[in-house]
Amino acid sequence: MSTPENPSGALAKRADALEEAYEFFLAYAAQGLQGEQHTGSQIRDFLKKFDAALTEFGDFFTQHITVLGLDLTPYRSFIAVIDRDARDAQAAVQMVLAQPSIHSQMIDNLNANIHVRALLTDLFLIDEILKAHS
Repeated sequence: MSTPENPSGALAKRADALEEAYEFFLAYAAQGLQGEQHTGSQIRDFLKKFDAALTEFGDFFTQHITVLGLDLTPYRSFIAVIDRDARDAQAAVQMVLAQPSIHSQMIDNLNANIHVRALLTDLFLIDEILKAHS
């Protein structure tokens, strides 16, 4: 995903996609479904949105910070952390998407996955920091 002219809008779009999907995951997990049933396509749609939002996450933040005119030096190490957490979370999401049927317990375990939680925490931290520079 390339960075549009409005870097804050691009970050908000990715963050919103991740948060919206995560909230859907929580609701889906709470249903106790043994298979996809009528909400099956929805869970797959949200997993795909989550996956897409994570694509090239480290590169996105590098570009985002550059567009904001900030010195990358103090951000490089944390961008590497975000990139690693995004790739790890993305691997888990892609594995779930590859399953023929996605049940609630699977999504509950994805929600609890340390990589997904670390990624969301990373995102909240850098978002707060970058808001001051937007």
